[in-house]
Amino acid sequence: MRTTRSLLAAGIGIGLAVALAACSPGTSSTGGATDRDATVGVGLYLEPTDLDVRTTSGVALDQVLIDNVYQGLVGLDGSGRIHDVLAKTHTVSADGLTYDFALKPGTTFSNGHELDSADVVWSLKQVKDTKTDVGNGDLAAVRSITAPSATSVRLTLSKPDSELLYSLAGRAGLVLDEEATNDLKTTAVGSGPYLLKAWKQGDSITLTRNAKYWGTKAKVASVVFRYFSDRGAAVNAALNGDIQVLTTVDPTLKAKFAGNQDFALKKGISTDKYTLVLNSKKAPLNRLEVRRALKQAIDPKAIIAAIGGDGVAQGGPIPKGDPGYRDLTALNPYDPAAAKAALQKAGVAGTTLTLTIPNVYGTAVTDVLTSELKAVGVTLKVNSVDFTTWLTKVYTNKDYELSFVDHAEAHDFANWVTPGYYFDYSNGKVNALYGEASTALTASDADAKLAEAAEIVAKDVPAVWLYTAINETAIRDGVTGFPADFTSNRLNLSDLAVAG
Repeated sequence: MRTTRSLLAAGIGIGLAVALAACSPGTSSTGGATDRDATVGVGLYLEPTDLDVRTTSGVALDQVLIDNVYQGLVGLDGSGRIHDVLAKTHTVSADGLTYDFALKPGTTFSNGHELDSADVVWSLKQVKDTKTDVGNGDLAAVRSITAPSATSVRLTLSKPDSELLYSLAGRAGLVLDEEATNDLKTTAVGSGPYLLKAWKQGDSITLTRNAKYWGTKAKVASVVFRYFSDRGAAVNAALNGDIQVLTTVDPTLKAKFAGNQDFALKKGISTDKYTLVLNSKKAPLNRLEVRRALKQAIDPKAIIAAIGGDGVAQGGPIPKGDPGYRDLTALNPYDPAAAKAALQKAGVAGTTLTLTIPNVYGTAVTDVLTSELKAVGVTLKVNSVDFTTWLTKVYTNKDYELSFVDHAEAHDFANWVTPGYYFDYSNGKVNALYGEASTALTASDADAKLAEAAEIVAKDVPAVWLYTAINETAIRDGVTGFPADFTSNRLNLSDLAVAG
């Protein structure tokens, strides 16, 4: 069974500081001069615990290293579609069992080593053969990984896998240098347009232009990812002129940019699923009628209004834009009177439930939840913790009643069929449908099976999907090429430029 591709995003990313230096201008794709010596700072809330892309889960690491330092045979473009990266072309057999990749000529690692099919085979086998590696389950259907030549790679499957190319665009498909001996926890050797220059734990990660990059060189000299715990401080820094880019602007603070001519706010689509998980292994949440009543007690419109309107209602586990999406918002809709009656009938009126939430989310959502649950006779105790504590208590030990977190990864329905995942949810029919979707030979067949499975999950109410975020990026005049879509998942900065 496929395991989750990535853990989650615990905090909304805030893009920060672009420091400008005026010399050695180049030429942008639009014909304007660019500052080739510019340093671009990108501030984020959630810092990786280490830099090992093999063993460390979390999109915080994907944001920094995938596309920029590490690459795969294929990747995702700005719209989330598969495209060739290290591969020049790829083909899939009619039966879905053979994937052939022809490598681009002249690709190299940042240390100057040639990148060939041996590196690809070694990298994929490493993930395939190591159960503790992130992405291991994504290669479960792969039977063999071979190199017919120095410039070609073949994957042979035991059964079709409709998600394989998507998996290869993520952790499972990253190509590392077989000859490198660096410590992956603190350093990185990749084939991307940037080098990992330094990691100052608790403060920043610095990338610099890879002068040996086999493709189009980066348009800026360096990128500094800085880590902040206060979203308000980041916004204030922007308004004070110290910050040129903010990624995923806190919707409750975006009004501060109103009338500011130095910034343009760009809306971007996301797969950020802000999810209230109900631990169905713990009483009284182990009863469907209680979980259903709790969902009916919550008004998604009120939640979205509280976070500044940058969200859309999501009634099930699959967000709009992902395979299998259907509008499930009509299931167990907001009805506080029905919720209160159901809780009284279940004998749990007056109960207290504890919500464990990472402290990066503020109080906008929890204030609404507390008020709405109080109206139906449930006291909500909010336990705000740092993300490391959340990982241990909730994700690892499953010691929680309710949990709220942003699941940012796309195509992550596998979480609902993964044994041992912190959701602690299991349904044999859902597992079977997911298996059928995974082996489907057409996108339409896979979509239909996923949609059927998602509806079953939604009816079981193991969670309340509060909203899918609409991300907004504030970009100062003169900065171009900064991505606006899917910024919680990864930040491909190959086109980032600053006007000279």
